[in-house]
Amino acid sequence: MNKEKNISFSLQDIRAKMEYYCTYQERCYKEVEEKLYSYRVTSIEKESLLIYLIENNYINEERFAKSFTRGKHNYKGWGKLRIKNELKFRNISSKIIEIALNEIDQETYLNNFNKLSEKHWANLNEKEGIKKNKKFTDYLIRKGYESNLIFNKLQDLEN
Repeated sequence: MNKEKNISFSLQDIRAKMEYYCTYQERCYKEVEEKLYSYRVTSIEKESLLIYLIENNYINEERFAKSFTRGKHNYKGWGKLRIKNELKFRNISSKIIEIALNEIDQETYLNNFNKLSEKHWANLNEKEGIKKNKKFTDYLIRKGYESNLIFNKLQDLEN
């Protein structure tokens, strides 16, 4: 819960807080808008603050999408489908999503997929069979990998 809910801040204080919020970590427009909502600013003040943050490059949707894509793929092992859906959820445009997904080198993407899938396959407690295959595919689908990659890998691992 936000401790600052019952405290009122001046517009200058809120601007400084939002500058820090945006420099601490890349933020998208939607996240900043939600944060501003917690400060109970009027819609005119909110718009003015958002315009200021965009004009001064505190909010940059393309930069956010690229950073988000690299981070979620490299550190969380997410596939392109999950990243794409998460960016859509944050109201990032399709064009920017496409640009961001190009940040992932295809060879790196496949290497990460292979490492993740082989590790998961080895750690499954199930014996060979339908149950093991289902757990394997469900896990990789949740991670956001394409079904053709998953099923090709499953065939390789079963042979």
